[in-house]
Amino acid sequence: MTREASRGELGGVVLFGPPTAGKDTISVSLAGLDQRFGQLTKVKVGSGRTAGYRVATSGELAALRRAGRLVLETERYGNTYAVDRADLEAMREDGRVPLIHLGSVSHLRTFRAAVGEPWLCVLLWVPRDVCRHRSLGRGDRDTGDRLAAWDEALADVATADAAEDMFHLLIRTDQVDADKAAEIVAQAYADSPWAHTPSGELSAFLRDGSRTGG
Repeated sequence: MTREASRGELGGVVLFGPPTAGKDTISVSLAGLDQRFGQLTKVKVGSGRTAGYRVATSGELAALRRAGRLVLETERYGNTYAVDRADLEAMREDGRVPLIHLGSVSHLRTFRAAVGEPWLCVLLWVPRDVCRHRSLGRGDRDTGDRLAAWDEALADVATADAAEDMFHLLIRTDQVDADKAAEIVAQAYADSPWAHTPSGELSAFLRDGSRTGG
């Protein structure tokens, strides 16, 4: 297993997973457990939910792009989301640990290459039927899109290069509640340097996690 990151060189935590896997809930639990942890506020251009985002116009986003401040820029559900390097740096300067939510392997690669320093990468997962149940339970009007995103996430992670070290930690959030998951992530972050998950273990995890939850 590959080792990386000595203490003092750490970036933050990437919470990676499909819709309803618990990225928001676990981020809240992490902040409650240790106030250093905080979800980075992404820049958002588009419609829909604004809470938790820094809403910008397309012109403002273009200005950030020209200034070279965008670490990552993605599109989902008809909206554009971006990570502003200045926001990351401000959190780090305040002694905080940024939490970033991602759901695409290519986005994870881009982000890791852009930030340079090592980040703890955590794969959060739920079976497809749990994704559907959670989406319906919280009143999503686009559950079909959420399930399509789950399908894409499974195919995306499952077909990644087996030799590519991607995740340090795997958590099934239908089997572990948010507070316990937060404890696991916080302890893993503190226990650097981190070991990557072997490709065989990741494959078995995804295979088991594609079945009915329970």
